[in-house]
Amino acid sequence: MLELCGWKVSRSEASSGEQLDDGRWPYNQSRCTIDNRVTRVAWLNRSTILYAGNDKWCLDPRVVLLSNTQTQYSIEIQNVDVYDEGPYTCSVQTDNHPKTSRVHLIVQVSPKIVEISSDISINEGNNISLTCIATGRPEPTVTWRHISPKAVGFVSEDEYLEIQGITREQSGDYECSASNDVAAPVVRRVKVTVNYPPYISEAKGTGVPVGQKGTLQCEASAVPSAEFQWYKDDKRLIEGKKGVKVENRPFLSKLIFFNVSEHDYGNYTCVASNKLGHTNASIMLFELNEPTSSTLLQEVKTTALTPWKGPGAVSEVSNGTSRRAGCVWLLPLLVLHLLLKF
Repeated sequence: MLELCGWKVSRSEASSGEQLDDGRWPYNQSRCTIDNRVTRVAWLNRSTILYAGNDKWCLDPRVVLLSNTQTQYSIEIQNVDVYDEGPYTCSVQTDNHPKTSRVHLIVQVSPKIVEISSDISINEGNNISLTCIATGRPEPTVTWRHISPKAVGFVSEDEYLEIQGITREQSGDYECSASNDVAAPVVRRVKVTVNYPPYISEAKGTGVPVGQKGTLQCEASAVPSAEFQWYKDDKRLIEGKKGVKVENRPFLSKLIFFNVSEHDYGNYTCVASNKLGHTNASIMLFELNEPTSSTLLQEVKTTALTPWKGPGAVSEVSNGTSRRAGCVWLLPLLVLHLLLKF
């Protein structure tokens, strides 16, 4: 009797060992189940004899004999790779009648990305092509995905990703995933930077009293980051001017006046530029009248003379009116008293 067990290297069946870094599995076994009528046994790979009984015929140190008993004849191949795939034959001799049975070794290999595009910087409106080449057995499926809150689903289900007329919203990381169900998908990313000229998103003017601190703000979006310049009446403001300071950040510029004078009021121009272009915006620094002490006193007097419209106002006004009426009533009595004295 000859019974040959199936032979297939896969993630689930190679449970007695861990997968190697190159996607191979550490070993696989195949065995013949035989009985006492068998007199001779041998293992062959195609036409090459691996073992004849206990004698090893091949030079490959990865092939070892596991057992040769009255019931079982088995071999093991260690560190299996794709070149080991193919037919293996167990041959036995029984009562001078040879019998053979064949098993086919199928080697599965985890996906591996062997080639991927480098990070790229490109001007808005141009075309790009990204490449992601992967190997594995079975052949892995390759997909591209844009890592962005606005992106939905896959942008490509192919090794190649083509983008025509790229926009600034399409910048960011692109993820290539290769999977074939043998192991977890392999993921790599490519960073795409889209360059575009500046545009000013916010230009904020302000009103400031004389002698106070004032700030003009100019915010611009650009890739590469914008450089800022400030002008007043077509004259560029130089950093270090007394009482004035320019603070620049990648997307924001501030023109700061520490002690505003009459001469500082007027229209200012913020210019944002990079290698792709420039833009500008007009911002006004205007005078804001600050209340003086005499004005405050006048306001206090006005407030004191103005009848309060809140609770209790009626009784307050009524009391004042009764006092004035009482004075008018006593005046004739005083005059009569003086006349009687004379």
